[in-house]
Parts: sequence; C-alpha cells; structure tokens
Amino acid sequence: MAPALGELAGAEAAAGEEEHFETIRRIKKIAKDIAQALQITGPFNIQFLAKQNAVKVIECNLRASRSFPFVSKVTGNNFIREATRRMLGVRGQPLQNRALDLDYVGVKASQFSFSRLGGADPTLGVEMASTGEVGCLGDDLHEALLKAMISVGFRYPKKGVLLSLGPVAEKTRFLEEARMLQGLGLELYATPGTQETLASQGIPTQTAYKFTDQKSPTAMELMQQGKIDLVINIPRDYDSKGRPDGYMIRRKAVDLNVPLITNMQLARALVEAMARYKREDLKVLDWSSYLARTNAARTKDEPTGNGW
Repeated sequence: MAPALGELAGAEAAAGEEEHFETIRRIKKIAKDIAQALQITGPFNIQFLAKQNAVKVIECNLRASRSFPFVSKVTGNNFIREATRRMLGVRGQPLQNRALDLDYVGVKASQFSFSRLGGADPTLGVEMASTGEVGCLGDDLHEALLKAMISVGFRYPKKGVLLSLGPVAEKTRFLEEARMLQGLGLELYATPGTQETLASQGIPTQTAYKFTDQKSPTAMELMQQGKIDLVINIPRDYDSKGRPDGYMIRRKAVDLNVPLITNMQLARALVEAMARYKREDLKVLDWSSYLARTNAARTKDEPTGNGW
C-alpha cells in the first residue's frame, strides 16, 4: 500500500522506523491469510487497528475502497485491471508492488461539505463524512500533504492562527509547532486554557475568549474581524454533552470559510509542512514524471505492471 498520511504522520509515535516496518509486515501477512481463507480473487477492503505493533482486524469487506484507484496511481500498478482479470479467471504475471521503494509520497485529502449543512458540527467520527477526495504526489510527506490540502480548499495563513487544543496532553504535544507558527511571522491567538499552557512554556499568545467566558474579544469575534485565517480546534470528548464553546468556534470557522483543522496529528504535520515549504516552493509535476522515477529503477526483465 502506498504511504498515506495516517501512516507517515504517525511515524513519530512511540517506536520509530523498525516497528513501523514490522507493523506493515504483519498487516501484509494478515491480509494474505484472510484472502486465502475466504478464497478471495478480486479486490477487498480491510480496516486494521495497529498500536505498538499489535495489529487487530476491524472488518473485511468484499469490495474495493476509494483508496484502490489511488494506490494504483501512486504505485504505478493497474490493480483495477489485474483484479478484473483475476475475477474472470485470467492469470497474468505477478505484480511487482514496490510501494516501500518509491522515492515520492502520495497523500489523499478529503473534501467535506459542512458549509452546506447549516448548524452541523464539523467534527469527524468513524462514519464516512467526506463527499470527495483529492490525491497528490510530492517528493516527501510535507510537499504531498500541502498539495493535497490546497486542492481541497486549504489556504496558507497570512494573519493569525487560533489555537484551542483541547485536553492538556494535546496542548503539550503542540508546543514545538506553536513555535514554528511564530517563526512564520503569524500572530497566535489562544483560548484561555491553551493560552495558560503555552505561556508556561514561554510562548506568548493573544487571548481569544470563549463565548461562555462572557469577555471580549471572543474567538468568534476575532474571526469575524478577519484577524484569524486558520483555526486549529481539537474537540473534547464532552463537547456534545453540554459545552457549546468548541462547537461555536468550529461552526463559525466553517461559516466564514476559515480553514479548520480538528485532528492533532494532521495539525502537527501541516504546520511542519508549512515551515518547510512556502506556497511557491511546491512543484507542479504530472503523474508520469513521478512514475518515471519508479520505472527507471526497475530492471528491463521485470514486469512493470503498468498498462495504463
């Protein structure tokens, strides 16, 4: 499977590269065992849960997922064509899937339509909520991520960033990224709890009060005034149980078309990417240019599996 955001952005978690590849090895073995046990000949979709090299299977569906064509494009293997052949009983040459040998990265970003759903809380759960996706390639995770996010409407902030980072554990995970944002010359605004944590680590911010604080300026007012052009809001588990502040901030961002990030892993990866690449640094290359790198590395007597 091609490198994806969830895999690479989480590479810092716990153990490092050795365990990361061990997890992939286990996933491949489990997928092979399931396919053989169920006698599957066509495409199928498995959802895994992996933590510290412990791999669990959530579900297996006999269908192709939306990642199927994306992985085909990134790796240069026409999996759709080969799956059709297998289902028809036509045996072809084995595919040479060298996803881990690619010298570029593919990232798939989701497009959401919360702006059309008046009053809906723009948070994500386990259910499918995206109405479209864009896949982009880059030399590394940062470039591919930025291209994908820009393709679904993200804009580089130029004025200020609102930080409302949820539980204390999440706040402390974002310290280095907060400094990166300052290094980009952006004004930082923070809700009181986040402001207190950042201040204790020497990171100054402007106060953005919550509605229930009954003080001014509120985060919503600052967005309305155009002082904030990126919102990073990490929802608390109990927002839906009576705390309106997080919802009001997220909803105002959507209604004003201010880019909104509600996932800490994505927020950290995105800030790191912006610190590395300016908007004008992102290269515009066609798909075949990236694919040529992979094909050039293959020997002439090996099948490429292309056939596009």
